[in-house]
Amino acid sequence: MDHDAPLISVVVNLFNMEREGRRTLYSLSTRYQAGVRDTDYEVIVVDNGSTPPFPSAYVEGLEGSFKYVYVDDARPSPASAINLGVRQSRSEYVCIMIDGARMLTPGMFHYAVRAIRAFEHPIVTSPSWHLGPDLQRRAIKNGYSKEVEDALLARIDWPGDGYRLFEIATPAASSRDGWFLPMGDSTCLFMARNDYERIGGCDERFDAPGGGHLSRDTYRRACELGDRELVVLLGEGSFHQLHGGISTNVSDERFADEERAWTEQYVALRGEPHTRLAKPAHFLGHIPAQARHALLVSAEKLAARERPAPAQRAEGAKAES
Repeated sequence: MDHDAPLISVVVNLFNMEREGRRTLYSLSTRYQAGVRDTDYEVIVVDNGSTPPFPSAYVEGLEGSFKYVYVDDARPSPASAINLGVRQSRSEYVCIMIDGARMLTPGMFHYAVRAIRAFEHPIVTSPSWHLGPDLQRRAIKNGYSKEVEDALLARIDWPGDGYRLFEIATPAASSRDGWFLPMGDSTCLFMARNDYERIGGCDERFDAPGGGHLSRDTYRRACELGDRELVVLLGEGSFHQLHGGISTNVSDERFADEERAWTEQYVALRGEPHTRLAKPAHFLGHIPAQARHALLVSAEKLAARERPAPAQRAEGAKAES
């Protein structure tokens, strides 16, 4: 290990998303991320065969430690691109961002660093969101577009206050239950490099365009490491921009067809359908004013999940009488 390396190497995959990638990468810069230094993390930007290539000059002009890598022989799935980025990184911990269209809140790296220092063997994540009034594949049916999204971001004066992203977003399906119940995926996943290697990295057999269930699989396999602690960052999140993605920006009908194919591949590789792993979590973070409502809804969903069913309550009351 390079003794001069930062604590975390962030590996972010881009493919034909200049509009979205510029915002995502800016949200990874030290100009935007609060409470961190250049020496805390590096960013490896893997351009997985974009045509034209993402402008490397933009990457080089960002504040912080950024490295741009272009993949000439790119594959449709981002799995090999992410693994390449990890191999070219230097740090003890890695942060995997399979989809480069996801902007972060400004405390993500500060609290990830704190989690890494507070826990002996952490797996760190936060919920995922879609910009817009609904899941994007449904919102586009009602007129949601890149132009509408641009107007929303202008309305909240992004990037002036990154936490205002919560004001214009909807929880992703994988995070529909909020912060306190199991998530189905992680779009910004931190773990020790040794743990990434221990699970075999991103499984390159997930070869569908966009990766199919690759992201879900990587998150689940990390959480299945029984001697590792899951840490969920309160008040932080990643926010998906509209870009014509394989899973988020297609019609319900096409998504259903894709989902069936991805599920068949997942079952062929893992022997059973994907399910959410109910791994006990620790929570670390803060409650920015813009996220209070979402945190309250998360707490209500947790309470509803733990509340006994009506029949059970009736039996309990009868027993007490």
